Amino acid sequence: MTTTLPRPEIEYRLEAIEPSAPVAAPRLWQRHAGLRKAGIVALLALLWEIAARIAGNDLLLPSFLQTARAFATDLLDGELPGKAALSLALLLQGYLLGTLLAFALTALASSSRLGRELLSTLAAMFNPLPAIALLPLALLWFGLGKASLVFVLVHSVLWPLALAMHAGFQAVPETLRMTGRNYGLRGLRYVLLVLAPAALPAILSGLRIGWAFAWRTLIAAELFFGASSGKGGLGWYIFQNRNELYTDRVFAGLACVVLIGLLVENLGFETLERLTVRRWGMQR
Repeated sequence: MTTTLPRPEIEYRLEAIEPSAPVAAPRLWQRHAGLRKAGIVALLALLWEIAARIAGNDLLLPSFLQTARAFATDLLDGELPGKAALSLALLLQGYLLGTLLAFALTALASSSRLGRELLSTLAAMFNPLPAIALLPLALLWFGLGKASLVFVLVHSVLWPLALAMHAGFQAVPETLRMTGRNYGLRGLRYVLLVLAPAALPAILSGLRIGWAFAWRTLIAAELFFGASSGKGGLGWYIFQNRNELYTDRVFAGLACVVLIGLLVENLGFETLERLTVRRWGMQR
């Protein structure tokens, strides 16, 4: 029988840890994304001003300062806000109607095989079709009125949003689906309480794409529609000033379109993402 001798005790001397240098606080522009975006816009404005001075032709390329003066003048006299309000009111109608139809199609596709085949077939047929190409047909069907523009807006929103929502619904984990079924959720309640929250990142992406398509389609349609009816929103404002060779006001109208897009993106979609999917840990 062998006996195990105890191991000798060994004392290890730990080296002293030197205090690390304090981490410098991030600078102001590193903490705020808004400042970085404002810096990008300011840089683009500076490049625009330099290019305009090099070109030396106000008719072809007015400077940033000339465009800013025209923008401020039409903003203060109420012409630009009035045109923008007309465009946004029309856009809101088409966007909401297209969103509702997209949700109905996606809910149907998520609940039955026939619905999935219907959505895939219709999307394959109509999604590649440019919305602005339907405007002459819409004018023939609905006449010179808001209904024609709403029709093309619904078409521009419906298909990309429905495809994005359907892709998000398809990516919902099976565990969540089984949980919803175990709680007895069926039909619309199953879609609203299980599929929609889980697919919210894809839905927000589809809403973004639908908004961009609708906004571009509306401005392009107003260029054509305004020429026919003598009235319209920002698209008609741009078209009218182009005919009168007020290039600085044309650029002011384009700047208004861009500013509205920036406001919707940063104050609308960014806020919605921050309060939902980022807060819930579903997205970085």
